[in-house]
Amino acid sequence: MITIPDLIRKKRDGGQLSDDEIKAFIQAVKEKTIQDSQTGAMLMAIWLNGMVSAEIKALTREMMSSGEVMEWPDEWKNFMVDKHSTGGVGDKVSLVLAPALAACGCKVPMISGRGLAHTGGTLDKLESIPGFKVEQSREQILEILDSVGCCIVGQTETLVPADRVLYALRDITSTVDSLPLVTGSIISKKGAESLFALVLDVKFGRAAICKDLESATELAQMLVEAGNGLGIHTAAVLSGMNSTIGRCVGNSVEVIESLETLKGNGPDDLMELVTTQGGLLLVMTGLMSDLSEGRKQISEAVVGGAALSKFQAMMEAQGVNSDTAQLLCSTNADYYSVLRKAKHQLELKAPADGIVLEIDGLVLAQVLHRLGAGRSKAGEPVNHSVGAVLLVSIGQRVTKGDPWLRLHYEDLALTPDQRNHLESALTVGADKKIQTQQKHTLVEKILPEKYQ
Repeated sequence: MITIPDLIRKKRDGGQLSDDEIKAFIQAVKEKTIQDSQTGAMLMAIWLNGMVSAEIKALTREMMSSGEVMEWPDEWKNFMVDKHSTGGVGDKVSLVLAPALAACGCKVPMISGRGLAHTGGTLDKLESIPGFKVEQSREQILEILDSVGCCIVGQTETLVPADRVLYALRDITSTVDSLPLVTGSIISKKGAESLFALVLDVKFGRAAICKDLESATELAQMLVEAGNGLGIHTAAVLSGMNSTIGRCVGNSVEVIESLETLKGNGPDDLMELVTTQGGLLLVMTGLMSDLSEGRKQISEAVVGGAALSKFQAMMEAQGVNSDTAQLLCSTNADYYSVLRKAKHQLELKAPADGIVLEIDGLVLAQVLHRLGAGRSKAGEPVNHSVGAVLLVSIGQRVTKGDPWLRLHYEDLALTPDQRNHLESALTVGADKKIQTQQKHTLVEKILPEKYQ
């Protein structure tokens, strides 16, 4: 007879839990036959002692099996794909990538999350579009995938219920950053989608969970191994997250930048992430033979307008009025006739002549969060209109007094401390290593290396 105190003691003392013991723990969590204090003790034991590969695979599998596992028509099975990002500033990749993949013949049942702390949430961004419904039933998801090829939805009540319990307790027991627990949480949800292929964007840098490439590589390897362990073809892209992705941060302004990208006007760094992740998925599904061809196919879907058509169809299928969707996707659209615009705008000026050496994305995200763009705990509302638009790029030469940031804010005006904080995010100077207007790349490496 396996008892919960015995399991906690074994893990606390550095032991390796068997498949049956992990199954017993997750079943107790799901069926609520375990006290929160005991679950918290187990989470802390895992945080302190880690887990070996076999434990992580068992944990992920049992979490996935704790609820509904989606089923798809046989003819779709080799084309079911998704991506996941570990969180960034201005990360709007999903809004461009999902419709691009659909335009290339994939089926994308993208189950996304909301923003918490300084990172923005894909669902919050989409909800800034009037009428967009992120809550869809399994039957509705099936219907949207059949007619459009992609949907972006929230996690249903029946999908991985054990993760809901564990995630809430990880937050209050300071075990959120346990790599085995991060892995189990991410991969179990993707496993429940019954995917054929998955690409993970693992961020590293000041504005990421992983502060350096070494820790990001460790997490990426763990995620890839766990994904493959569930029978999903899995790869990871390791990308830098010191500044922002694109020029816009905040819900409405990121939707606008995503739409502009889908109209062929996207920033290079965003397109680099979209084409790399999308290209990998096309290779893993066998639709393309190598990454170079995959990148080209995704790029053509975006620049040529096929992805924009899919995004418009997805909006309409998820509740957006057809006139609204058409307006947003039209050339020279008046975005703010549909999206909420902040009451106030404020431009910050460059403090000196020189080259833009750094723009600290974490500082920018933290100030916007306090102005209402984010939430401090689950369930809080966000202000979709709050955001910022960068007016300069890293490597660009600026003159003292040039505007470098346009802030969109509502009733909460900037405090002197917040203004100082924001102004400190920009570093201007002279650096011979940085050439003016150099191409700024984010992707550092890809795992497994066979896809490089």
